[in-house]
Amino acid sequence: MQNAEIVIIGSGVVGASVAYHLTQRRMRDVLILERAAQQGLGSTGKATGGVRAQFGTDINIWMSLYSIDFFQNCNFDPGYDPKGYLFLATNESQLSALSAGVERQKSLGYDSVQIIDVESIKKMVPGLKCDDLIGGSFGPRDGFIDPLAVMKGFTSGALERGARIEFNTDVLGINVRNGRVSSVVTERGKIECEAVVLCAGAWSRSIAATANVDLPIEPSKRQIVWARTRVPLPPDLPMVIEMGSGFHFRPTSEFGVHPPVTAGGSDDSCNVLLAYPDPDETPLFSTEFEIDFIDKVYGRAGDRADFLKNCEVITEKCRAGLYENTPDRHAILGDCDVEGLYFACGFSGHGVMHSPATGRALSEIILDGAAAFLDVSCLNIDRFKSGELLHETSFI
Repeated sequence: MQNAEIVIIGSGVVGASVAYHLTQRRMRDVLILERAAQQGLGSTGKATGGVRAQFGTDINIWMSLYSIDFFQNCNFDPGYDPKGYLFLATNESQLSALSAGVERQKSLGYDSVQIIDVESIKKMVPGLKCDDLIGGSFGPRDGFIDPLAVMKGFTSGALERGARIEFNTDVLGINVRNGRVSSVVTERGKIECEAVVLCAGAWSRSIAATANVDLPIEPSKRQIVWARTRVPLPPDLPMVIEMGSGFHFRPTSEFGVHPPVTAGGSDDSCNVLLAYPDPDETPLFSTEFEIDFIDKVYGRAGDRADFLKNCEVITEKCRAGLYENTPDRHAILGDCDVEGLYFACGFSGHGVMHSPATGRALSEIILDGAAAFLDVSCLNIDRFKSGELLHETSFI
């Protein structure tokens, strides 16, 4: 039987960040458990790699601004590339929502975000079809990161400071004695511990249930189409998002493909990512890419941009991952009624971009009782009992 002071369930970017920040506070007896044979095979390795502060709620904006600052200044290379996020509005309701968001974002410190007109959009993205647009918003500090590089940077820092990681270790349950965590049960045996941090993404609900805690998290498949355009992309192409449909595209590279896929030529041959939140998806734990999805997103691509017309889909590089959705599309961070049990899950697609803020918040909650650098109490699980749900207007 093993022992550890703190057990982190899940070695993806969120679990790695929690370990990184705990060990940064000189907490050494930290054990990360990963059910797979290596890191990055779950949601982290399937992520699109976007990072943005264009959100509708204060907490999401604050977590993004903190995390972007971290990516700009951290002691490892996260692949941060501030090409920006461009949201497109086709009606007054959408533009009004973007305007309200920009006003709030500016008030919280995102000074460079702005509402832009159609002519500015045309200049920013030559070849974009703008006949139906009435405006948009652009955040120049938004952009892209490499999810696997971020995960590896956090993990390396944690391991260098004494944390441990065990692979091929599937967690079966969390034991509770007298109202507090006593151990974690795995296929390889029991681990006595004082605290558990649950960072298992879409699988967190079933694990929490073994401690008699109901986590309101459901899985939602998100599929990504990789393609090669037949003409060059506009220089400095940002992430482009249709407000109405959620269809979005961005320039891309080989990051996030783990293990590497070699079909299709050189790294820059597969140079655009196309995505769309399919409303027909049901809450299932399926990460199998569906070929029929290509047709759903392919037509939208050609309708929105000339340079996306007749692009060549690289089927071998298309993939599917899971969002871990909560009822209000915000993460669950913090403790619960079971003493020593903490959550960092339910990010609803924002786990990678918010991982720096999450890791620091959880480390301070565990060691100090509350997060001092940022009040994340609104993300506690108790909000679902009290009905104090958050409302995010910028969910993709």
